[in-house]
Amino acid sequence: MKPTSEQELSELIADAKTPFQIKGGGTRLTGLLEAKTLDMSGLSGITLYEPGALTLVAQAGTTIADIEIALAADNQRLAFEPADLRDVLGTTGDSTIGGVVASNASGPRRLSAGACRDFMLGVRFVDGAGNVVKNGGRVMKNVTGYDLVKLMSGAHGTLGVLSELSLKVLPTVEMQVCLRLPDLNAVQAVRAMSAALGSPFEVSGAARNVDGMVLLRLEGFDASVRYRAASLIKVLAPFGDVEIVDDQDMCATIWRDIRDARGLIGADGNLWRISVKPSDAPHVLEALKPTMAQLDWGGGLIWAVVPSGTDVRAKMGVSGHATLMRASNDDFTRLGRFHPEPAPLAKISMGLRTRFDPKGLLNPGLMGATS
Repeated sequence: MKPTSEQELSELIADAKTPFQIKGGGTRLTGLLEAKTLDMSGLSGITLYEPGALTLVAQAGTTIADIEIALAADNQRLAFEPADLRDVLGTTGDSTIGGVVASNASGPRRLSAGACRDFMLGVRFVDGAGNVVKNGGRVMKNVTGYDLVKLMSGAHGTLGVLSELSLKVLPTVEMQVCLRLPDLNAVQAVRAMSAALGSPFEVSGAARNVDGMVLLRLEGFDASVRYRAASLIKVLAPFGDVEIVDDQDMCATIWRDIRDARGLIGADGNLWRISVKPSDAPHVLEALKPTMAQLDWGGGLIWAVVPSGTDVRAKMGVSGHATLMRASNDDFTRLGRFHPEPAPLAKISMGLRTRFDPKGLLNPGLMGATS
């Protein structure tokens, strides 16, 4: 099923008797059991773009590529830099803004600019009863319904099917540089990243790639970036020699590779995305002993490849969240894609699903109980 209007989407859901698997661009694995596919690519197009107001409104099936082309024409961007995970997940298709918002997809700049949900101004969606719901606004001054806008960002389509999104966008930067520190173990890497992020020099990216190289990003006006880079080198002196990369294309490639976890492409085993306190990252890596791993967000985000069948959640040894991103259907079924919620939170989630999706139609079982 492929609705081409919000009204058609509403009627489809209102009349439905069996569950849907909601599909945006088809770029992410869901681990869902068999269900009819609700293809949202038919609701596509930018419906409002006001560069002066830093506001963009688009239907949910609009591709990220189309949005980025429109923004680039006015030297603007999606500051939360959503990842393109097709290669590392082995999927195809084109990522859509609805899928990005539904998964709250946020890249390396999250630690400085914020997550996808922090740029949401408003949403339109159809709930599990077929009701069209509008929340928030189309311009930054309208913050009505703020909580519901945030709630839909990261709900993975379990509370409603997004039909239109309103977002805040930001200007592109004049310059970026990348600072590189080679051959640091996990403990040293987290300390170096923490030192950089704790400095006053506005680091917008802090990662350790699969080769053990710490990467730090600075962005802004040319003179500011160069001053901050020189100052940051002094902060990082205890961790070794620092290399500065100021070639803009090379910097963009470095951070694209981190954003898209490209260092893990083709690695055998299950791929996990783990969120922990940055200081806990070395402990998690020691406990899991992954065949390959990448740190982002100063150590707060771990991409790890482990042998198939491994229950990462049972071995972490610290509090956090582990999401199974790539696995066999058997492992998705046995381990579940998302981290189990604590009982009090699970009760709240169940109440929300019952309220928004009383018939249990929308991605049932994806984030826990089916109703």
